Amino acid sequence: MMKQLKMNLQYFSGEKTEKATPKKKQESRRKGQVAKSSELPSSLIFLFIFISFYILGSYFGDRLLIIFHKILYQYISWEVTESNLRLISLELLTDVMWIIAPIFIVTIIAATLGNIIQVGFLFTGEPLKFNLEHLDPIKGFKRIFSKRAIVELLKSLFKISIVSYVSFSVVLDKKDVLFQFSHMQLGEILVTIGKLIFEIGIKVAFLLIILSALDYWYQRYEYEKNLRMSKQDIKDEYKKTEGDPLIKGKIKERQRQMAMSRMMQAVPEADVVITNPTHFAVAIKYKPELMDAPQVIAKGQDHIAFKIKEIAKENDIVTVENKWLARAIFAQVEIGDSVPTELYQAVAEVLAYVYKIKGLVK
Repeated sequence: MMKQLKMNLQYFSGEKTEKATPKKKQESRRKGQVAKSSELPSSLIFLFIFISFYILGSYFGDRLLIIFHKILYQYISWEVTESNLRLISLELLTDVMWIIAPIFIVTIIAATLGNIIQVGFLFTGEPLKFNLEHLDPIKGFKRIFSKRAIVELLKSLFKISIVSYVSFSVVLDKKDVLFQFSHMQLGEILVTIGKLIFEIGIKVAFLLIILSALDYWYQRYEYEKNLRMSKQDIKDEYKKTEGDPLIKGKIKERQRQMAMSRMMQAVPEADVVITNPTHFAVAIKYKPELMDAPQVIAKGQDHIAFKIKEIAKENDIVTVENKWLARAIFAQVEIGDSVPTELYQAVAEVLAYVYKIKGLVK
């Protein structure tokens, strides 16, 4: 009976099913591609403007009265000359600017807040760069009739419908007051209309904020979906950032071979090789005039230990069997380091024995 072999075909199909890596998200953010709804800043602008009308209503009224007073009582008696017209235009423009300035400031604050809430502080000129692909009529036509364009159209129609319904509901609720306009003074009518507009504006603004929150959730979903990666993409990204594991493995193996070769070349310089006797071998070198303590110039286990002992034999280096000392030096001392103080006495005794064998000391 044949066994079935299961394979993950995502590596071959390229299907993007994996979440984007932090690096991919960071690159996307650097290009200005972030999840955000354009509805939220406009909704906040709408809300803040109506709140500013409520707070600064008397200020706007006073400024308008000043303008009408100048027109009806001051400018009307002026002679029509070029210099007078220039002066009137300049004064009216200044008065209008005093009315527009608070609205302009509130708009900037609301728009900035709406973007910071969604994407934080982000400044990039990448979206402003000239791109010839944006001029491609075929791609432009596809964008017009794309799924995203249809969704945006449906969103706009829904928003218009819901805003119209709320506005009509507020007006219908105040119909009794509206029918009494014929019995009201002009001032009362203006105040009533102002309150009605304010109520419609606030309700519509809060409704738009709720809709924009839903739109932000949808935009984030689309953003995450468009950033998805295939398993092969993640693998390729890892190779770019961390390097190909196969190549890294080969480099490490080559480095180990070079280090091993250098170590073996240093064995003939040893004064003694201390062994386990079969599992460990440590080559010790000591030059009293150059070193403060004996130095480990090579060490190895099993096969490497055998090679060290073999080279030592070929070069007439004394091999001393001392199990615990060989193990201790192998575990505690790295190649090129000096023997620690606690092992110095034992190593000194071994060296003294070697020097005696060689006839260097009596």
